[in-house]
Amino acid sequence: MTTDPTTHVFASRRPRTSIASLLVLLLASAVPVQAEMTDWATNEGGRMRLVALPPSPDGTVRGALQIEPNPGWITYWKEPGDAGIPPQLIVSADDGVTLDRLDYPVPKRIDNGTLRDIGYDHPVTLPFELRVENPAQPLIIGVSAFVGLCRNICIPFQADFALQLAGTGATPVQEAMLLASAEAKLPEAPSGDFALTHYALTGNDRLRLRLRLPGALAAPPQVIVTGPQGHVFFDSKDGRQDGEDYALEVPIEKLPKNYDMRGKRWGILVIAGDRAMETSLAFN
Repeated sequence: MTTDPTTHVFASRRPRTSIASLLVLLLASAVPVQAEMTDWATNEGGRMRLVALPPSPDGTVRGALQIEPNPGWITYWKEPGDAGIPPQLIVSADDGVTLDRLDYPVPKRIDNGTLRDIGYDHPVTLPFELRVENPAQPLIIGVSAFVGLCRNICIPFQADFALQLAGTGATPVQEAMLLASAEAKLPEAPSGDFALTHYALTGNDRLRLRLRLPGALAAPPQVIVTGPQGHVFFDSKDGRQDGEDYALEVPIEKLPKNYDMRGKRWGILVIAGDRAMETSLAFN
């Protein structure tokens, strides 16, 4: 695979929405309203499109980027691993629009020879939030989506979309259910039975972690640590049960020259059985 030095958008996660409760509310008050589901853009490796809801009164526009790789192709998580192109959404601030967040469902590690990718080998929906200055007025938002679709090599895939949105109004059922389904596939926030309980960087080459894991597991957890942009660490060592916690170490290699950890915030994703939890590491 070839790599592309493209930058990408990091975003915090939103709480997951209950699909059942959302459906009850929508069916109780559903009225015909305008929302946007763009046409599919296609290339050799697959297709993608955007879905969005009308703005809320505070100017928030909830939407999603749908990516469907063709059979045998993959697309990428926010950190692609050893090679690849992470997803990116670009909007124009000149139009009074900003991108607040881009979220990622739980990815998988995909080994391809000596390369280790992190991404999706199936259709995936990435929820996002935009913010607009004048939510009460109908508007057209230009959004450029850039992803990588890979099989033997990575093919950059860029498409420009125009989201034509009505002003604030009721929520359309079909689009809202699609977004709720995508948000339900995001990693959990830390909880009482699934959390990071301790972390420490020893020197600059090893991250020690203690995890509270949900029940007995048939296999060790998968841990993915995202460091400086373009750096991801997913080799775990010395994993063992230690009292109520699971202890392990993650080797930290090839940080940028003269990189200063103070004040930095990294991410961590823990996949344990059929659950996944995501949080952050703050280094003081």
